[in-house]
Amino acid sequence: MIDLKYGLRFATLRNGFFAGEKLMYTGKLVFSQIMDYLPLHTFRRCVARYGGEHKVKSFSCLDQYLCMAFAQLTYRESLRDIEVCLRAQSSKLYHLGVRGKVARNTLANANATRDWRIYYHLAQNLIATARQLYAEEPFGVELKETVYALDATTIDLCLSVFPWAPFRSTKAAIKLHTLLDLRGNIPSFIFISDGKFHEVNILDHLVPEPGAFYVMDRAYVDFERLAKLDQAGSFFVIRAKANLKAQRRYSHPVDRNTGLICDQTVMLTGFYSRQDFETPLRRIKFKDPKTGKNLVFLTNNFTLPALTITRLYQLRWQIELFFKWIKQHLRIKAFFGTSENAVKTQIWIAVSVYVLVAIIKKRLNLSASLYGILQILSLTMFERAPLNQLLTLSESAQNTLASTNQLNLFE
Repeated sequence: MIDLKYGLRFATLRNGFFAGEKLMYTGKLVFSQIMDYLPLHTFRRCVARYGGEHKVKSFSCLDQYLCMAFAQLTYRESLRDIEVCLRAQSSKLYHLGVRGKVARNTLANANATRDWRIYYHLAQNLIATARQLYAEEPFGVELKETVYALDATTIDLCLSVFPWAPFRSTKAAIKLHTLLDLRGNIPSFIFISDGKFHEVNILDHLVPEPGAFYVMDRAYVDFERLAKLDQAGSFFVIRAKANLKAQRRYSHPVDRNTGLICDQTVMLTGFYSRQDFETPLRRIKFKDPKTGKNLVFLTNNFTLPALTITRLYQLRWQIELFFKWIKQHLRIKAFFGTSENAVKTQIWIAVSVYVLVAIIKKRLNLSASLYGILQILSLTMFERAPLNQLLTLSESAQNTLASTNQLNLFE
């Protein structure tokens, strides 16, 4: 006959209770709570679509993703670093969701051979979810239409190690071309190319959204491509080059006390530009009060106030902050593999982790910055505190972080 007292004690200990007269459940690990927001059904569909687990016996694609996501959240610097850290907590790996044995060679092989498009499509699904959650998020301008900032950043590499990404004669690099939705600063489109791919060519890969605004720097001045945006019913705000040739047709009144110098309707007069873009454009000249520089903007929108157009261009700086934030706080500067597949796998997992935490921030209705949240999570992966309680009770600590000179994207 089984002793009821000791049988109950054994059963409660197996289920995660503390020993004692009055036992208490300890709850899930923080990392496991974060991964609860991962859409596993979508993940499995992505794996099946690209045969990610063909002939795989022990270390699944989910194990690979969890290890790489853990590396992103805890700022691991190498595959050896990941292996040592996770093996030190081997008794908790099952509770993290990892079922396979964590080894450096196994993880390196998975990154090199398993199709990076698995994680690309996972990231795209998370991006779609995040954009729905942030659809009503204010971003500094009273505007119902979607506003995108388009830009690219270069990540330098070693040519002898990454020969598939040529840039210069002695240097390799990749470029991250990003279309950032300014509502929530969610990347809605990312294209990874080698360093020789010119920024303006990315316009050929975009599907224009009618009614949306595309805010761009001078590198994207190509009137043939801008005409396609105009014909699709999209609006653009772009900084004009110094050698722009245009003839004024009409001048609109402006308040010079706001920094505006002129608001004009113009026609392009350059030989090629007037053939590529035949319709009128709006030319706005603005003096930046901070730098004292005169900035000239071109747009095909004639209804918004001129000051709103200048404000939209100022918001383009959010994508620069996004790039700096990504490079500083996600592990994409030091790659865990050298093949093209490994690099793209790491980048898309990094993007998916970024968006996943942004989803958690919105669903838990947290007022803290994403930077502050990630700093807390990086130190509490193996804790068992409820996630909403852990992040809510840390607001005072996050306010202290916000007062430092660290980059803060979501303030």
